[in-house]
Amino acid sequence: MSANTSVYKLRCPDCQHGVRVRNSTQEHALLRLAYLQCTNIGCGATFRLEMEITHRMSPASLPNPEIDLPMADSALRRAAIEKEASKQIDILEWLNQTAQE
Repeated sequence: MSANTSVYKLRCPDCQHGVRVRNSTQEHALLRLAYLQCTNIGCGATFRLEMEITHRMSPASLPNPEIDLPMADSALRRAAIEKEASKQIDILEWLNQTAQE
């Protein structure tokens, strides 16, 4: 997988099976539209998804002067940091667990 490829784990809101992107278009620098299809043949639901960039979490080192995004408030940035930190493995805890096994 290349560095520019993202994989979204989206589920059908009806049957909870995975959905696939059938088509997508970049409307502008901050908005992408995608058309989705449920992979469950029995369901077959289709959807439209809008992905919008709404805030900056940190300032850009090479800002685009044509983009005017507000900085996220401190509570939003803190919540994002905590969510990412909760995904991190504590190496000492992992080493202790593997040593006990």
